[in-house]
Amino acid sequence: MLKANKAASTSDSPGFGRMFSPGRLSLGVFFPIEAFERDEPSMRDQPRLARRAEELGFAGLWTRDVPLRDPSFGDLGQIFDPWVWLGWIAAHTSTIALATGSIILPLRHPLHTAKASASVDQLTGGRFVLGVASGDRPVEFPAFGVDWDRRDVLFRDNLSTIRRVLTEEFPRIQSSYGALTGTADLVPKPVARLPILITGSSRQSFEWIAENADGWITYPRGLAQQAELVAKWRSTVEVRSPGVFKPFVQSLYVDLADEPAEPPRAIHLGFRAGRNFMLAFLNELAGVGVNHVILNLKYGRRDAGEVLEEIGREVLPRLGKGGGAPPLNAGNLR
Repeated sequence: MLKANKAASTSDSPGFGRMFSPGRLSLGVFFPIEAFERDEPSMRDQPRLARRAEELGFAGLWTRDVPLRDPSFGDLGQIFDPWVWLGWIAAHTSTIALATGSIILPLRHPLHTAKASASVDQLTGGRFVLGVASGDRPVEFPAFGVDWDRRDVLFRDNLSTIRRVLTEEFPRIQSSYGALTGTADLVPKPVARLPILITGSSRQSFEWIAENADGWITYPRGLAQQAELVAKWRSTVEVRSPGVFKPFVQSLYVDLADEPAEPPRAIHLGFRAGRNFMLAFLNELAGVGVNHVILNLKYGRRDAGEVLEEIGREVLPRLGKGGGAPPLNAGNLR
């Protein structure tokens, strides 16, 4: 039987270590690794692109949890069930971290989520990082018989159960999802303490997130705003979890232009620009304390494979090595 490693720190997780460390910015990429219109990615060539991202030095591959199609959102993620998809991609990669951004906790039984998470983690040698959220698509909740207005309570209850069954043997738990009486145990356990990152507010207080999450995933903002939020995150973590490193993670939509010197133009939750601006902007984010940026290539005009190659060859090696300051008009990405 595979038992839990009793390590109390996420630093023992290979996936966490691949993506996050104090004072360093790393890059990940969301599936699907392609540009597409509306909510219909082709999903072609994804295993090859995942392997190439690993070879180029990207830190993580991120998978979405989108149970049902809601055309008003314009985003189906990678289409396939996240756990099935993670198994498929895990078999095509060997060292890159695999992460969810994010599993919708209120719509899933915590024992299923915990078992799937620990299974991926064990089968990949500890490469898995679990990102979770409370959900933002109202159409999904009645389909699953879940009360939209109780998703904050369900989120906390679900997360607590996941934590306990992944770290305790034969726990006694009474929750909204059922009861464990100490006569049954969930196996396997993860390789080490499974890192769990919370996305957005998930209808929780900032203080609660700083205490209960192993890191925080948020959205792109202007540099000044993001700098203020990073500082608030660090100070709150220091109060709620003294001495513990909890990474600050953000998403970013990027439409990389052919011309390296092309100046930036705002797009939805990101920008269109050449690689010179991109490098400068990422170095600014590193400077204010952002630890990981998850790139989304949905709105790109170029072939995603070419973009991945250019970022891997021309941007990744120069992160943290200067690159100049972005123009002042880069502050607002929305």
